[in-house]
Amino acid sequence: MSEKRVKQTDFDKLSEEQKREPMPYYQHTIEMARISLQAKRWFIFSMVLLSLFVLTNAGWIIREAMYQTYYLEQEVDTGNGDAYVSGIGDVNYGESEATNQNPGQKE
Repeated sequence: MSEKRVKQTDFDKLSEEQKREPMPYYQHTIEMARISLQAKRWFIFSMVLLSLFVLTNAGWIIREAMYQTYYLEQEVDTGNGDAYVSGIGDVNYGESEATNQNPGQKE
């Protein structure tokens, strides 16, 4: 069987004495600057991804809204006193347009 090679970090390469010594201040500030720069990059990356997500969803909603059309077809018996539909969504009461009268309205 082959042995796995483990990638050694700089910390692993130090001797036990060097590992016990405190980290110098300048090295600590360099590490903190590197970490804060990395955090800033991740934050900017996540904001770009979030804005792309919102924009693509808005684009799809706008695109789909362009093609939404509604058609209403209704067949109504035009017998005496029946309501009939004239136009889109208008309900008229009476036998024809000439005798159109709203309920409760006097002639």
